[in-house]
Amino acid sequence: QVQLVESGGGLVQAGDSLRLSCAASGRTFSNYAMGWFRQAPGKEREFVASVSSSGASRSYADSVKGRFTISRTNAKTTVYLQMNSLKPEDTAVYYCAAAYSDYDLALVRSSRYNYWGQGTQVTVSS
Repeated sequence: QVQLVESGGGLVQAGDSLRLSCAASGRTFSNYAMGWFRQAPGKEREFVASVSSSGASRSYADSVKGRFTISRTNAKTTVYLQMNSLKPEDTAVYYCAAAYSDYDLALVRSSRYNYWGQGTQVTVSS
């Protein structure tokens, strides 16, 4: 059974940094793109960042470009989201997701993702 477990969320002040981790287990993820999405209260879930199966391609939402960095381990089983210069509007539940893909692409549509974690709360105070 596939499991994605996020960790690293918390309460920080504006301008601080956090690193989220997502540990994947249950299968080989060498052909899986990995992504981070977030959902704030009263809002729809939105794309944050993704990385292709090889790690060579990455994609970011405009709102986080230059502040967030996504990466994955060589074993492809852990994906990270380094979040710098956090803003109050980054407050949300952050979800890790995995998407099988025959192509080495950083996928951005949530509908392409097959597996989801339970989420980790990130709260940024002003």
